[in-house]
Amino acid sequence: MRVAFLGTPHFAVPTLDAIHEAGHEICAVVAQPDKPVGRGQSMASPPTVVRARELGVPVYQPTKLKSGDFPGQFAALDAEVAVVVAYGRILPLALLEAPRRGCINVHASLLPRWRGAAPIQWSILAGDAETGITTMQMAEGLDTGDILLQRRTPIGAEETSGQLHDRLAPMGAELLVDTLARLDGIVPCPQPEVGVTYAKMLDREMSSLDWTRTAVEIDRQVRGLSRWPGTASGNLKVLRARPVAGAGLPGTLLDGARVACGEGAIELLEVQVPGKKAVSGRDWMNGARLRPGDRVP
Repeated sequence: MRVAFLGTPHFAVPTLDAIHEAGHEICAVVAQPDKPVGRGQSMASPPTVVRARELGVPVYQPTKLKSGDFPGQFAALDAEVAVVVAYGRILPLALLEAPRRGCINVHASLLPRWRGAAPIQWSILAGDAETGITTMQMAEGLDTGDILLQRRTPIGAEETSGQLHDRLAPMGAELLVDTLARLDGIVPCPQPEVGVTYAKMLDREMSSLDWTRTAVEIDRQVRGLSRWPGTASGNLKVLRARPVAGAGLPGTLLDGARVACGEGAIELLEVQVPGKKAVSGRDWMNGARLRPGDRVP
């Protein structure tokens, strides 16, 4: 099958590789433009672009999708189908209709739950027991197309968004290859109107810890935002933590590197202060000469 691939981050690379390994003809990879990274702000290509060049696949990185040369270039690819994995932009109708069999999206949730930009993180933030992958026939709108296939997986009690990301990426690749193989026999299923939720974009303001919340909620926040933007109390970055028994004035330290919350307590497993390496919560308490009853900075 002649496939155009649209995707940008690391999450999309396993699907790109799986399409190639399955013997499909990848006529092009479309990704976001290069961006400056690091202290030197040198320009770096997205992971899918790096991989496409290794595979010898033509690359497009348009800044505009509705005007300029790209709409015509995309149509000229004469793709049978386009596969879209975390491309990062909403496709206009002209691009959705260009491939003969339309566009198929690989989405990291069980649609219609968690449509939008950050489904992996929000599934943990909300305390979902399970998540999964959906392949979907794309339509205009935000993740509103008909469902093709779905695969479910439980979310571990201590699983972080980074760990879940790394599990779902190959799962998405497998489901997409299965979808392409069975495409002629799959009956698309409209998404139910009940159960729709939206995974809004993450921002740095979400990183601040509020110790008046329950320990369970703070645990989800730490795990859900572990990849970005992280979590912190003042200048103390909380890298790993877990909910434990305990009670006290919210934000005060208990023994064993525990912090009292609005309900229960959080044990600080790994923390970091500016300019220092990451250490265990107990080592941080000892180094800062903090004792039970002191407030977290």
